Amino acid sequence: MSASDPSTATAIAAAIADGRTTARQAVTAALDRIGRLDDKVGAFTDVLSARALARADAQDAARREGASPGPLAGVPFAVKNLIDIDGLPTRAGSKINRERPPAERDGALVRRLEAAGAILVGALNMGEYAYDFTGENIHDGDAHNPHALDHMTGGSSGGSGAAIAAGMVPLTLGSDTNGSIRVPAAFCGCYGLKPTYGRLTRAGSFPFVGSLDHLGPMARSVTDLALAYDAMQGPDPDDPVATLRPAEPVLPRLEAGIDGLRVAVAGGHFARNGDPEAFAAVARAAEALGARRTVELPEAHRARAAAYLITAAEGATLHLDRLRTRPQDFDPAVRDRLIAGAMIPAPHVERAQRFRRWYRARVLELFETVDVILAPATPCRAPRGGQTHFVLDGVTLPVRANIGVFTQPISFIGLPVVAAPVRLDAGLPLGVQIIAAPWREDLVLRAARHLERTGVSAAPIAELDR
Repeated sequence: MSASDPSTATAIAAAIADGRTTARQAVTAALDRIGRLDDKVGAFTDVLSARALARADAQDAARREGASPGPLAGVPFAVKNLIDIDGLPTRAGSKINRERPPAERDGALVRRLEAAGAILVGALNMGEYAYDFTGENIHDGDAHNPHALDHMTGGSSGGSGAAIAAGMVPLTLGSDTNGSIRVPAAFCGCYGLKPTYGRLTRAGSFPFVGSLDHLGPMARSVTDLALAYDAMQGPDPDDPVATLRPAEPVLPRLEAGIDGLRVAVAGGHFARNGDPEAFAAVARAAEALGARRTVELPEAHRARAAAYLITAAEGATLHLDRLRTRPQDFDPAVRDRLIAGAMIPAPHVERAQRFRRWYRARVLELFETVDVILAPATPCRAPRGGQTHFVLDGVTLPVRANIGVFTQPISFIGLPVVAAPVRLDAGLPLGVQIIAAPWREDLVLRAARHLERTGVSAAPIAELDR
């Protein structure tokens, strides 16, 4: 592997471990590519060249003195700008947050990745306060889909998906409240893991909806997802919802295949309200995984509605002071939805939470007879930038409100999901959700790895250098 070639995190770490390249060469290659391409893509809001090169040099020096390289040795990575970075204000995609004092230390997941040898090179563009499904931002400029620059990345982790698809870095972190890792992974054609709620600490990140927020990795390969996920696991007293379960590494079983894996396809809500290509992608993945059943998540449409209520109400509560004092500094589309959320009657939210408990219990019953459930990640391929409406099943609908039609009923109850890209043709990417019971990230990653190994799933780098 040439250090100047974009590659996977796994390949970079292996090349550094056996001396074929150095951490400085890997980081320099990433910084060079960011410098060449980001004016087109808009993935980064902050590039940390000096910090990254200093840490690369320190890592190379330690290696020369006999230190063992970590599993992510020298791997450049970047994080959504709602995750704390020492010395920078945590923007969360907003104008207002730029005036916050700089973070005094990195977020917990940044520290864990760097402890494994990865090197942070920057912060990534996102939708304001994570209340976004498009990847558009009026303060920092829109992120652009590297596979077609006039199309959306999806959001709110749009910069995280775009940076992977453009080959700028092999690994990023995003957040997912209602689909904000899975949507950009699908639109940009990369892999994304939304872990079980509470599995990865959120300490050192700016919240959106505390009862729904997850952090997770995005990458160009399933092995990279597994490497990053294993490095970030573990309890954290600084996040009150972080699980006390010990780390359960997934990498040792990643190549175990799918023998004995009971795979089903989600019907009902997940078989309507989308373009034929979205369902064709699921069918292709189902065939490769030997799916034999169709199951229906009960009342999934109501789950989506309840997720909307909880998101709007909790999000509004978080931002009430800013809404009162600085309404003009919000993206109007975000501000208006937050104001609407502030007016939702409390009994409606309480009813949504009661339904949530019922729905979770019913969905968990399905996992008594199946191990993995497949569903579309998005109802269509990436819309064009600035597009406000699309047609689904013959009905004209708002884009922003309906991109998450298939992701919201899953994150609503905190299940682990891998979004895996499936290419049916030369058009823009499509994605499928691979869903399992809580704490079974090993199963969704094994299924995704099988799709990758058989060629059904792949995450090519967009050809932006032409």
